[in-house]
Amino acid sequence: MKGYDDSTYGDSFADVYDDWYDDVSDVQATIATLLQLGQSGPFLELGVGTGRLALALAATGVEVTGIDSSPLMLERLRGKSLEQKIHLTAIQGDMVDGLGDERFPVIFIAYNTIFSLQTAQRQEQLFHAVANRLCDGGSFVVEAIVPDPQRPAGSTVGVRSMRSDRVVLSADVHDPSNQHVDGQFVEFTESGGVRLRPWSIRYSYPDELDQMALQCGLRLKHRWTNMSQEPFTEQSETHVSVYSQ
Repeated sequence: MKGYDDSTYGDSFADVYDDWYDDVSDVQATIATLLQLGQSGPFLELGVGTGRLALALAATGVEVTGIDSSPLMLERLRGKSLEQKIHLTAIQGDMVDGLGDERFPVIFIAYNTIFSLQTAQRQEQLFHAVANRLCDGGSFVVEAIVPDPQRPAGSTVGVRSMRSDRVVLSADVHDPSNQHVDGQFVEFTESGGVRLRPWSIRYSYPDELDQMALQCGLRLKHRWTNMSQEPFTEQSETHVSVYSQ
C-alpha cells in the first residue's frame, strides 16, 4: 500500500485498539501458557501495542519488555502502566533490527503481528533476530491465523460495526500471488466526519513459518489451535506455534 510503513498501523489504531480488539484472544489463557513456557521470565513481546497482553503478564510479577514502532501505541501503554501501577519496559523500535543484546527464555508475538512484516524475507529476518536473542532452550511463540488457500483474489467491502452515531466499513484487496492483503477501515461519525484506518499484511502458512524457523536453528516444539492449548487440526483457523532450539 503506497505510503504505508511500519508505524502506520499503530498510529492509525492506537486510539481505538483497546475498544476494538480487547477480546481478540483469551488473555488469561495466553498468560498461563507463557508462564508455563518461561516460568519466571523475563519475557519479550514483539509488537506490544497498548499492552493488552504485556500488562497482564507483568501483573503476575515477572519482568516484561515490549517493543513497538508506534509512538502513539507506546504512549497509551505507558499511560495504562502508570494508571494500573504495573512496571514493564517499553521500547520504541523495530522488532527485527532493534532487539538489543538481552536474551530471553520466551519471546512472543501475538495475534497476526508477524504478518505486519511486509515480505517473506523480512519475516525470515525476524526469526533470525529472535534466535539470536533466545536463552538456551528458549521458546519463540507465534500466534496467527491459518490463511484460507481458497480465498479468491480481489476486493471485499462490508460493515464492521454500526450504531446510531457511527458506522465503520471494512474494505480490502487480496493478492494471493504475493500472499498480501491491503485494507482500510473507513469510520464515519456524526461528530468527527471520516477517519481512515489502514492496515496491510503479508500472510504466511504454518509450514512456511516452520521453514523460516529451521533456517535459523529453531524447530517446532508445540502447535496448538489457541493459547488454551486445544489440539491443532486440519480444520483449525488459528494456530499457536512454539519454536525452540
